[in-house]
Amino acid sequence: MHYSSPHILKFNERIWIDGKDSSDEQLSIAHNSLQDILSLNLLEKLTYFEYTTLLALFLSSNMDYLVLEAGLGGEFDATNVVKNDITVIPSIGLDHQDFLGDTIEEIAATKMRSCDNNFILGLKISDEVLSVKNNILKNKNEIFINKNIKLSSESKELPKYLQNNLLLSLSVLEYLGFSDFNYKPPVVFGRFQNISKNITIDVGHNPLAAKVIYNELSQKNKKIILVYNSYKDKDYKEVLTILKPVIKEVHIIDCDDDRMVKNNVLTSVTEDLLLNTKKFDIMDLNMNEDYLVFGSFVVVEEFLKGYNKL
Repeated sequence: MHYSSPHILKFNERIWIDGKDSSDEQLSIAHNSLQDILSLNLLEKLTYFEYTTLLALFLSSNMDYLVLEAGLGGEFDATNVVKNDITVIPSIGLDHQDFLGDTIEEIAATKMRSCDNNFILGLKISDEVLSVKNNILKNKNEIFINKNIKLSSESKELPKYLQNNLLLSLSVLEYLGFSDFNYKPPVVFGRFQNISKNITIDVGHNPLAAKVIYNELSQKNKKIILVYNSYKDKDYKEVLTILKPVIKEVHIIDCDDDRMVKNNVLTSVTEDLLLNTKKFDIMDLNMNEDYLVFGSFVVVEEFLKGYNKL
């Protein structure tokens, strides 16, 4: 079973069972069971993420393997109630500083303290993270990526960062005793996913995600129209600065969410960066232009709501 968050269009996306979204029936059974087990007083004290984590744990009770994606990450994350056999750290960047720390080193330390036994690091790990690893995880067992695993020709069509993550995942499977990698290239909903020949969606929202996307687009010498909005607590100016060389125009999409930055504030930033900016309208989509829909799960959700009605 696999648990991740948040979802884009439906809650079922958060919990995969045997490679498929959980069903309404499975979620209903888990929900009703938790209501019977836990008192109302306790339930009212739980956060949304804590409760959904309990749903996932209930549904995982008869599973052979459980993959938990941390929420904010770190030693105080709700997923950390489960003693983990192997901690997987693909990358660490600046995000959720209010909870995790103000620097890469502080964030890395907070996240690494959640490791119980073995750990494996991704290919693109900074020197700051490595220095923390040598301190925080010096008594843990490090598993290393097997760079000799050959990816399929189809997998090599994936963006480079997804190829790296795939190699990381296959190395974990190898450590767990699986050696026959008969797999299909993963299509992860909302992760640099092409939904048409000229539209790519990505739920990333921070400078680290922007750097990865910039690397992909710059290698293809491609200019895109950026359909964008951002949470007000994210470094949207830095995100736009990173992506600026590949941006043809910025189309700001309206999102009905109090966490989003005000449109006039975002427009002021794009104008300061000398980026052509307009309000997004789904009816203005042009098949002769390339689009990147980026900024958060909310942005991708809002875009897909309109796009799926066309």
